[in-house]
Amino acid sequence: MYRINLDIDILRTLVMAQQLGGFNRAAGRIGRSQSAVSQQIRKLEEQVGEPLFRKQGRGLVPTEAGDIVLAYAHRILDLNDEAVGALRGRAIEGVVRFGLPADFAETWLPTALGRFKRAHPAVRVEAVVDGNRRLLERLDRGELDLVLAMANGARADAERLATLPMVWLGPASDDWRPVEGEPIPLALYEAPCFFRQAALAALDQAGLPWRVAFTSTSLHGLWAAVEAGLGVTLRTAAGLPAGIAAIDGLPPAPTLDLCLHDGGRALTPAHARLREIVIGTLAANLSSQAVIPAQARIQLVTAARK
Repeated sequence: MYRINLDIDILRTLVMAQQLGGFNRAAGRIGRSQSAVSQQIRKLEEQVGEPLFRKQGRGLVPTEAGDIVLAYAHRILDLNDEAVGALRGRAIEGVVRFGLPADFAETWLPTALGRFKRAHPAVRVEAVVDGNRRLLERLDRGELDLVLAMANGARADAERLATLPMVWLGPASDDWRPVEGEPIPLALYEAPCFFRQAALAALDQAGLPWRVAFTSTSLHGLWAAVEAGLGVTLRTAAGLPAGIAAIDGLPPAPTLDLCLHDGGRALTPAHARLREIVIGTLAANLSSQAVIPAQARIQLVTAARK
């Protein structure tokens, strides 16, 4: 029986186009022309014998066959990258102490850390979840090797990977709107917290009354309060649970930088490989939400290909 071998490069382009929202963006990201990308997709359609996309308005959306191919493409690429990483990683050993905020710890970064551990079994990974300020303090004390943090782009060791917009969030099950004349109920972290500061500053600048209805020390508690309708909050859209959604009617808030920090210390091979994994994971999960600087965009593409 004749077996069809799907092209890994084409599958990677297909997934990139899905993540970025179009073939034009995918072409620019991988350094190819749009016509070259279109030829790749046509080749894949010839291999599977069905169209993978159909026109919708000015854009393209996956057909039923396209959805199936995309689902398998993600799995094939994950296995391919894990296999390559495992072969490369046999000689890498040591300890990596990585700090990250809760916004990313509850979604896709733990999966990435698991892949890193399987690919580099001789490396001991120690992950710490905490607030941005406390993570950076531990990095400066030498207790952590790498830290992913938000809103600290002014540090000398900051490697800015993306700029994330802050958005107002409320319960997904309720079409929340501010009530005229009533203070806006807020669910916030305890001070000091830059999300808290940004929320209060935005409301004060707009002349809108507010009250703190719920204060939490954990992201779980914050999400539970927002989903229950106790108050709205201001954060990024990264890692939102299903019961939380962006809301309208409140003043715009500033953006913040998402940075990787190394404390100004030289990276060991284990540290450098984890850095690649983290950047590649961000490329796969933040492309639709973030504004990525040109230099960081090059790094994200390079890491995503590895």
